[in-house]
Amino acid sequence: MTERTGSDQQSDGPRPVWTCPRCGHRFVSANIWHSCSHHDVDEHFAGRPTALRATFDHCVDVLAQVGPITVIAQKTRIVIMVRVRFNGAVVRRKWMDYSIALRREVSHPLLRGVAWYSPRWAAHTFRFTGPADVDDSIENWLRESYAVGAQQD
Repeated sequence: MTERTGSDQQSDGPRPVWTCPRCGHRFVSANIWHSCSHHDVDEHFAGRPTALRATFDHCVDVLAQVGPITVIAQKTRIVIMVRVRFNGAVVRRKWMDYSIALRREVSHPLLRGVAWYSPRWAAHTFRFTGPADVDDSIENWLRESYAVGAQQD
């Protein structure tokens, strides 16, 4: 788990987040099921093109400019959270599927799919192969997605 900016306290939402006493991961709901595992972001990029790590780091940097975030490496993906997990990456051999939570549906040539998880937000999954894929539109959607992660209206 990596803190990029800010403190551990999240006061943006109506109630405090719950911290698992075993692994230290934070969740918006108490006692939610999870694996209590610890992984490193570097594990996901081992043996992969360096452009994928540069692309991921660029996305994280854009988000960290908006406010405090936490990057959590899990077994099969990397998630980014404020109060809730709102961005995530699955690193493949030659590309990365990167998901951005937004309150509206958008369109882009690199968009692979949209999944509505509630009436309030949808995950938009993009396929990236290098930093140039993260154009101005995607950077703006990264910034916009921060409100979903912070559970701001």
